[in-house]
Amino acid sequence: MKHDIQPLHAASANDLPYTFKQLDTAMEAAGLDALVATSKHNVRYLLGGYQFLFFSAMDAIGQSRYLPAFVYLRGEGDKTAYFANKMEAQEHQVAPFWVPEFRPDHWGSVDVMQAAADYLQKCGVASGRIGFESAFMPKDGYDALATALPQATIVDASMVLTRLRMIKSKPELDLLREATARISQSMQATILAAGEGSSKHEIIEQLRQEETKRGMAFEYCLLTLGDSHNRAGSDQTWNKGEVLSIDSGGNLHGYIGDICRMGVLGEPDSELVDLLAEVEAVQQAAFAKIAPGKTGAEMIAAGEAELRRGPNAAHNDFFAHGMGLISHEAPFLMTNHPVAYEGSDADMPFQPGLVLSVETTMHHPNRGFIKLEDTVIVTEDGYELFGADNRDWIVRSVD
Repeated sequence: MKHDIQPLHAASANDLPYTFKQLDTAMEAAGLDALVATSKHNVRYLLGGYQFLFFSAMDAIGQSRYLPAFVYLRGEGDKTAYFANKMEAQEHQVAPFWVPEFRPDHWGSVDVMQAAADYLQKCGVASGRIGFESAFMPKDGYDALATALPQATIVDASMVLTRLRMIKSKPELDLLREATARISQSMQATILAAGEGSSKHEIIEQLRQEETKRGMAFEYCLLTLGDSHNRAGSDQTWNKGEVLSIDSGGNLHGYIGDICRMGVLGEPDSELVDLLAEVEAVQQAAFAKIAPGKTGAEMIAAGEAELRRGPNAAHNDFFAHGMGLISHEAPFLMTNHPVAYEGSDADMPFQPGLVLSVETTMHHPNRGFIKLEDTVIVTEDGYELFGADNRDWIVRSVD
């Protein structure tokens, strides 16, 4: 199978999905003099698409862990530094990093942070306000940074980076569009390859293979069969007339596609047709409120109003969140529903390039778990629905 979409790779600062001016403005608003990013997703973003393959699926090595560090000084892009693993020197030989200071001299979290601290001292910000990612900094690394910079004020800057990533560039949107399309194709192929007696374990493994052969990194599959609402893998099997919900995230060069589609073994009866139509009506009501200048609060109100009009309102749930390099990134639209964060962006006007995941779930007491989840971007004049195919019942004929 041909895979013609390429990963992002910034050969220079001009190729980044953000600008230094945007980063400087965000840091100034947060009162930051310097930034030390250490999460793999933010380092990837700040570097312009690069992630070291050796540690793409793990962090631990020897008695420590891989901890890449991207160091940026506000207003001084020419001093940007990347502190990397020793093996990344070979990556630089193949495709040189754009950062002015590339330091591939490290193996663990402590030596990386000591080197980053030495560099900040050299650049004259040893007593400034330094931002870091509190959820992605191991204690020994933080202790090394704080000990080496006793006069610095070290503060969490996670939201600075989250906000920076919120509006996607065209290359990022292209990757998200393609990721969603490949997941949709993988889901259809998986449902049609399954049949009566197929177990959840077997169906999940089939999806993993389908996503992998389409160039995706398989992330997860949440699957239900029949009248069960349990989405964990098991030996439960698919039987004639039963529904199948398949919810999966697949990673394409760092960007996550996340949708849910519905299958049925044999032609759906009239009740199933009506139930999925009820879910779809909620989705469409929400889509109608996605456009520049509209807000998440307006979209949510429209979706929930349509949900309440349905005959199964007591069993239905509506949710929306941001998507990109991670699941549930900004904008944050709903509070503690179901992930524990504040819906702080509900009243923020939508802007072109914003990516949303919109999902409606029916927990029907007799027919099971019926759900549609879609990836939607805000465009200049409205919205674009990614992976718009296969949103009706995907019918697996009975042999």
